Amino acid sequence: MTEPLHRSLGLTDDEATEIEKILGRPPVPLELAMYAVMWSEHCSYKSSKIHLKRLPTEAEWVLVGPGENAGVVDVGDGIAAAIRIESHNHPSAIEPYQGAATGVGGILRDIFTMGARPIAIMDPLRFGPLDDARSRWIAEGVVSGISGYGNSVGVPTVGGETVFDATYQGNPLVNVLCLGVLPQDRLVLAQATGAGNLAILLGSTTGRDGIGGASVLASAGFSDDEADADKRPSVQMGDPFEEKRLIEACLELLDAKLVVGIQDLGAAGLSGATSETASRGGMGMDVDVSAVPVREADMEPFEIMTSESQERMLAIVEPPDADRVLEICARWEVQATVIGKVTPPDADGVGWLRILDGFDGEELAKIPADSLHEDCPMYDRPRQAPADLGARRSDDPSSLAAPTDPGADLVGMLTDTTWVSSQYDHMLFLNTVEPPGGDAAVLRLKHPGTGEDTGRGLALTTDGNHRWCAVDPRAGTAQTVAEGMLNLAVVGARPLAVVNCLNFGNPEHPEVMWQLSESIDGMGEACSAFGIPVIGGNVSLYNESRGANIDPSPVIGMLGVIDRLDRRPPGVGLVEGGRLVLLGAPSSALAGSRWAFDHGHRGGMLPELDVAAHAALADLVRSLVAGGLLQGAHDVSTGGLGVALAEMAVRSGVGFSVARVADHAELFSEAPSRVVVCVAAEHLTALERAAEAAGVPATRLGVAIGDRLAVKDLLDVPLAEATAAWRDRLPDALGSGTTQG
Repeated sequence: MTEPLHRSLGLTDDEATEIEKILGRPPVPLELAMYAVMWSEHCSYKSSKIHLKRLPTEAEWVLVGPGENAGVVDVGDGIAAAIRIESHNHPSAIEPYQGAATGVGGILRDIFTMGARPIAIMDPLRFGPLDDARSRWIAEGVVSGISGYGNSVGVPTVGGETVFDATYQGNPLVNVLCLGVLPQDRLVLAQATGAGNLAILLGSTTGRDGIGGASVLASAGFSDDEADADKRPSVQMGDPFEEKRLIEACLELLDAKLVVGIQDLGAAGLSGATSETASRGGMGMDVDVSAVPVREADMEPFEIMTSESQERMLAIVEPPDADRVLEICARWEVQATVIGKVTPPDADGVGWLRILDGFDGEELAKIPADSLHEDCPMYDRPRQAPADLGARRSDDPSSLAAPTDPGADLVGMLTDTTWVSSQYDHMLFLNTVEPPGGDAAVLRLKHPGTGEDTGRGLALTTDGNHRWCAVDPRAGTAQTVAEGMLNLAVVGARPLAVVNCLNFGNPEHPEVMWQLSESIDGMGEACSAFGIPVIGGNVSLYNESRGANIDPSPVIGMLGVIDRLDRRPPGVGLVEGGRLVLLGAPSSALAGSRWAFDHGHRGGMLPELDVAAHAALADLVRSLVAGGLLQGAHDVSTGGLGVALAEMAVRSGVGFSVARVADHAELFSEAPSRVVVCVAAEHLTALERAAEAAGVPATRLGVAIGDRLAVKDLLDVPLAEATAAWRDRLPDALGSGTTQG
């Protein structure tokens, strides 16, 4: 028996019935295809939208919140910053190089669509274990794809994260964040307004690569390698040099005020760009599908409307300005074609998206634009906590036996992920003050119109911890937000905004929906408590392989501002003779820690996040950095105090001698709200007085000295041994970093 067309396109029977109700008739195949991509999980957020509404999104400095291509905040001096994070998980699992490269291309377009020039990329990455050959192949291809596209298009990749864990075997996470800056008066939204205005398609031709790409691939898990290979034609192909020309052409058009609205062609291609701009503007649009430049012969209308071919933008232009738009695009060697016209809503207020074969030709489809964009399904899917949640939370890892060799455990946790960053150019534009490898990237804030240095800086960090969230998605996500705050604080920045990439398993599983809902509430509670608005994000679901869901993996991107950037931050390092101090309360809680998971223990309860104490610590560290008092600073997170100290040592080539650590639990605890600082002996008293005045505990740990990592009664490891393990682990596993996936 032949499967109904709507099912083969991924639509449910109920959704097909709803479409027929909306149209008042059975849909034609082209209309079904457009609904299928627009109502996909990736485009519609139909399983998560009801929960995302609970996030705090407003603040006086927020210019554009969720719902547009990127969030935008006021950073002073007439400058705005646009920021966005996206996922390309499923395409990257199938075709790592192109999947990652086109993820970079898409996020760049999200930024310059707002009128901003992209100035920095960050790449939070998650792969399967290093001893798995396919995971290594995916990692090499992804890193090559990011570097190949980002370096070629001319935007620096300034940081990110790289995690290898069995939970991502078969289903990597490739998240990409982009930051841009713009004069506030250049801000433009993705809206089609003004009946009679023209819709002009800019950029590459449309091909069969990427038909239904992200919108289809992101709505299904993976089964076996053969089935995954069948999906490869859905992965888009990128051209960074076309993207570079497109960036420059679009920014010139925006500077010249020639564009009423603009939208990139991302997931769902022309179906998305035309319906979203029309819907946001309260208008309709006629689209001449025969006018769309194509790169392959005999393309069907449904292929043209759902293709996700890269490097394309849709600009809404007033007719008198069309010739000048075409002229500017021609100068930048960017193809520009009039493919549509904005139409007024009908007497009932409905804006109709009509697909035509010639403006005066046959009507191939007629759909209310809102029904594709705003009025898509919204599901409150069943949620259920794990049946064994109580038992898991009562099973604390403190029951584990103490390690016979804590030094070996510590060395086993050390990995220099800046090897990944070394494949990227992080110094483009010469804005980068703090390069990859620190707790946060720091960029000079220059005026995007004149290039004048404002004397201030922007700071960026991305953070995620699947282990915390596997133990408790609500508390784990809150602690991830808190970690982002401290990462900004150690470079002297105060937080302005959060964006998020919520990577979860199959939403049809009630436990996954419970994880997602809990995680969103944890993020919302922390952001509300700290006064940080959530201005955008992305939800990636169906991250499962062979029936196993990934651990909940929310990634938090946080933007901060440095009010006076007159020196480099202290950095993750030690200075010979410096005194080591732990700011924040000591802890021996091991639940959710890397050490506990390495020993097969996933239970317990995460230590409590005291938001007032955490805010006080962040304020203190920020002021110490601004005052130039610190020689080094590093937040305590993955791997606990031991890894924080070891990373400071191996990065600087200076060892340490520490006495004030009671046992392995204090060494490896990942309790929140703690920072290790290195301070000159003559400034130790001033540091302690500042901590006391702020109400922040300060514990003298020891001294930075010599060529060993020594913790009294626990471990004594040669610095050279720790450095070799840290430096060589990734290059030894992944090779030269030039493999094309």
